Amino acid sequence: MSEPQPLEPTPAPSYVSGGTADLVPADAEILQTGPRPGGRGPSGPDPSAVPEERARSLWSDAWHDLRRNPVFLVSGFVILFLVAIALWPAAITSGNPLDCDLARAQQGSRPGHPFGFNGQGCDVYTRTVYGARTSVTVGVCATLGVAVLGSVLGGLAGYFGGVGDSVLSRITDVFFAIPVVLGGLVLLSVVTSSTVWPVIGFMVLLGWPQISRIARGSVITARQNDYVQAARALGASHTRVLLRHITPNAIAPVIVVATIALGTYIALEATLSYLGVGLKPPSVSWGIDISAASPYIRNAPHALLWPSGALAVTVLAFIMLGDAVRDALDPKLR
Repeated sequence: MSEPQPLEPTPAPSYVSGGTADLVPADAEILQTGPRPGGRGPSGPDPSAVPEERARSLWSDAWHDLRRNPVFLVSGFVILFLVAIALWPAAITSGNPLDCDLARAQQGSRPGHPFGFNGQGCDVYTRTVYGARTSVTVGVCATLGVAVLGSVLGGLAGYFGGVGDSVLSRITDVFFAIPVVLGGLVLLSVVTSSTVWPVIGFMVLLGWPQISRIARGSVITARQNDYVQAARALGASHTRVLLRHITPNAIAPVIVVATIALGTYIALEATLSYLGVGLKPPSVSWGIDISAASPYIRNAPHALLWPSGALAVTVLAFIMLGDAVRDALDPKLR
């Protein structure tokens, strides 16, 4: 029997012009597997390739829509103007809101005093400008307090569930049963301070249950997603899951409701001040001016018109802003 002959090595391919052998390895790979995502063809960039559009997040997509929404632009401009005069009222008026002269009581417009004077002889224009500071301060501080307290309590209850969730649900039911105006009449009637903090504290006390219930429902929906379950299976702590995975995807409804509620809190402060249990003189507030001008509506309607108009425009601007934000953040409305 003859011995087996050793296998001969396979000959190297011949380099024939026009074939795949004379291509560089990268081009040969592209020829076999197709062009890369960047659009590179066998011999360089392909001019006909369409670049992939980068996926936008919820927030970037919402900002893209808001910039093209005229409602958002108009309301945003009004709110920026209100914030500016709340921070620097002396930029558009040089008067003192507490400088009153009974000799000028109920007088109409004159040079340097375009809105006239109220029943106590105070400049209506100056008091209207300075009243924006009070309204914006109360609205922003109350909204921040309500959003933070309600989001923390509702988010923790929705994430962990159990007895804490049941107790929080019953507590919110109790607070929902308290009429806001009646609660303000009872709680603020014993307060003698003329600052804005008792009013802000009252709004936070009765306003957090609404945000808490919304945050709870949003967190319950977000914790059932696959990425949250995967993070927990990989050993992520509760703090990391809440901060990195649930909060960014559950905060949108809270922002929408808080933005709309900001205008509501401004109107509530004016209502309580009008009834005499909110801010008290010498504080400057649109609600105080409306209350003081009501008995003189026939003789000096301008004293009632300007603070009422400023209050209506401010509340409307924040509600319009909240509606625009809601439309941009809610995928169902697209």
